[in-house]
Amino acid sequence: MSTLTTPVKAASSAAVSHPVEYRRVYVWELPVRVYHWINAVALVVLCVTGYLIGAPLRPFYAAEAYQQYWFGWVRFLHFTAAFIYVFNFAARIYWGFVGNKYARWNNFFPITKKQRQEIIDVVKTDVLQVKMHGEISTGHNSLAAFIYFLTFVAFVAQSITGFALYSSMSNSWLPRMFTWIVPLMGGEFGVRYWHHLLLWFFVTFIIVHIYLSFYHDYIEGRGTVSSIIGGWKFDREKSSK
Repeated sequence: MSTLTTPVKAASSAAVSHPVEYRRVYVWELPVRVYHWINAVALVVLCVTGYLIGAPLRPFYAAEAYQQYWFGWVRFLHFTAAFIYVFNFAARIYWGFVGNKYARWNNFFPITKKQRQEIIDVVKTDVLQVKMHGEISTGHNSLAAFIYFLTFVAFVAQSITGFALYSSMSNSWLPRMFTWIVPLMGGEFGVRYWHHLLLWFFVTFIIVHIYLSFYHDYIEGRGTVSSIIGGWKFDREKSSK
């Protein structure tokens, strides 16, 4: 791991405080960053096109169906993004076993007492807006990591219900693997209900994720936002008076 010690001044709420040294740490490897941005684009496309499939825009129905193909393009984009989304997620699962310590799967489970305490501290900071005390993880903090794990579970559920709906109109091997889901969930109506409900989970997640990324960038001052582009974050090394 490459580091670079850079002296900077840590700011307090009122004025510039004592100088604090930071070290530059390579946290997010290239595969993690590529996964993040492919997933971000695919998820936005899926949310927008999924909403339009469930509630098509009425003005586009002015002409006969054979005179336009806008809805066909919406469905095409949705299905294409779904395949990209699933294979991208599979690549991330693999990297969770072979990547660096910040990418490993053990980070996503609050196993240790320190991780559980960090969850409490981050909730107090994010919800109650109290001042952060003590150190916070260089990679994902424990609360964010656990939420990402729950989001991964939602990814799987959304993918299964989506391919189950697609299985009735596709001969591809992947959707056909999930034909059994439809009768299990009481027919297409039940599958469609849960698939649509999960859409709003992801819309909420995207909004909260963007807000907290910028918020923690502000309160921590360690390059949270820029790190997902360049891979580097900053760790406080020591204080000097």
